[in-house]
This record gives sequence, C-alpha cells and structure tokens, in this order.
Amino acid sequence: MTDTATTHHVRAFIALGANLGEPLAQLDSAVAALNQQPGVTCIAMSKVYLSKPHGPQDQPDFTNAVVKIRTVLSAEQLLDTLQAIEFKHGRKRQEHWGARTLDLDIILFGNQQINTPRLTIPHPRAFEREFVIRPLADLDADLVIANRGRVKDLLKRLPANTMETIRNVTTDYC
Repeated sequence: MTDTATTHHVRAFIALGANLGEPLAQLDSAVAALNQQPGVTCIAMSKVYLSKPHGPQDQPDFTNAVVKIRTVLSAEQLLDTLQAIEFKHGRKRQEHWGARTLDLDIILFGNQQINTPRLTIPHPRAFEREFVIRPLADLDADLVIANRGRVKDLLKRLPANTMETIRNVTTDYC
C-alpha cells in the first residue's frame, strides 16, 4: 500500500463514538469536519445510538453512529485525517477502551483488505460489536464484510438489541 491518493473514489465506512463532554455534539462536529476535508464526501449517516462501554464499565455510556463516505484519499491518508479530527476534538490516547471525547475508526475501505502496523481493514473486531454492526446495517444491511459475511447476518448473530436509538438521521444529514 502506498500513501498516494487513489485514482478513483472509494466508498468507506467510518464508525464514530464518544462518551465525554457533549458526545452527540462531538459526533455532529466530527461529521462536519470530515465533510470539509478535501477529497472526502459524506454520503449518509446512520441512526445515532447510546451503548454501554466496551471494556471498563466505570465510564459514561457511548454515543455511536456510522457514516458512509466517498473519498479519493488512500486508507492511510484517511486514517491521518481521522486522527487529526480526533485530536482537534480533544482526543487523548490513554486507556485502551477508556472514555474519550471522540473515536473514529475506518471499518471498511472499499473492498480492500489492509494489514499494516498502523491499520487493519476490515476493522478486526467490527463484526462482533453491536455498536458498529447495528448502525452499519442502517446504511447497508446487504454489505459484505470480507471473510465475515453480510451485515444483516452478522447482526442476527449478536445478542438482542442492547442499544437505545437517540436520533434518527436521514441520508441528507451529511
């Protein structure tokens, strides 16, 4: 993989999460910031959910969503962009699975499978996390995650819905 931009548009899915500060405002601000990046266009945003923390439970619930974007950036460039947005939103990388002002993860990047020291796509644990799969299903239930299956089938394998929908968002939101 190179750091050069792709020569065509790639469809990618980004998971968003936050549980510090004003999480819903953080997600909205992150989507706006992402949509202002050269070479990135937000196409759709899932419903927004409230979920229990994954990992340490002594922290606030998370606000989660997924956005579908179109980009000419490479996966590594997109990762750099997401990390810059996280930083601008006060993200401090301290405790693994700890509380955070903003978390942005590339879940899928076209049909590419990437495994570098910085980046693994598809996201290695996305298929087992309701806070990723349920909002992903809002956007494309028939989407296939390489070596895992269709999103709607992955959703059926997860425990019953444990998340609260806190906002329905139309595709015009982005």
